[in-house]
Amino acid sequence: MSIDAYKHKHVAGGDNRPLFFLFHGTGGDENQFMDLAPHLVPGAGIVAPRGDVSEYGAARFFRRTGEGVYDMQDLARATAKMADFVRAHVEAAKPSAVLGLGYSNGANILASVLFAGTGLFDAAILMHPLIPFVPKIGDRLGSTEILITAGRHDPICPPDLILRLESCLKAAGADVRLAWHEGGHELRQNEIDMAYHFLARYRGEENAESADGK
Repeated sequence: MSIDAYKHKHVAGGDNRPLFFLFHGTGGDENQFMDLAPHLVPGAGIVAPRGDVSEYGAARFFRRTGEGVYDMQDLARATAKMADFVRAHVEAAKPSAVLGLGYSNGANILASVLFAGTGLFDAAILMHPLIPFVPKIGDRLGSTEILITAGRHDPICPPDLILRLESCLKAAGADVRLAWHEGGHELRQNEIDMAYHFLARYRGEENAESADGK
């Protein structure tokens, strides 16, 4: 395990605060969500890795052979590497909770780490994930809170695959909430709002308003 397995940004958190991992989308980098994390959970530690795969100059976390066609061997490599990276940072920081947020390709690598049953994350936000296969998870996610956000007209992440992912995660015992917007693959303000409400208890607040997508 190495805290330096990926090029990354790291902001130390306050005492007894969560550690927040941020995973960018294809073509993004470790800076993509650095301004968002302090809004969602002030005082949390932040770790934002940069994907180690280049697709025509665009950073990604694992290889693909076409749109929605994943190199499954490389996904397995990336999942194991990312799990070790996260674990190393968690062991070093000893946070009160471990949170994850990923968009698009970043949501996919975060989801894959969840599928592996590592038990590393207390809560995860998957923004526009695309999982074109049926994951084998078992019943290993019973203590994990998950928020999925998606566009009803997303050409990259079709709604039927989002619903299948939701069903798979629920079957694995996770506490899953799903929030839609009426657009495509772009991030919209209601997703940020839902993420904010979803993470209320990690700010020390009562989560009075459910992130139920309504």
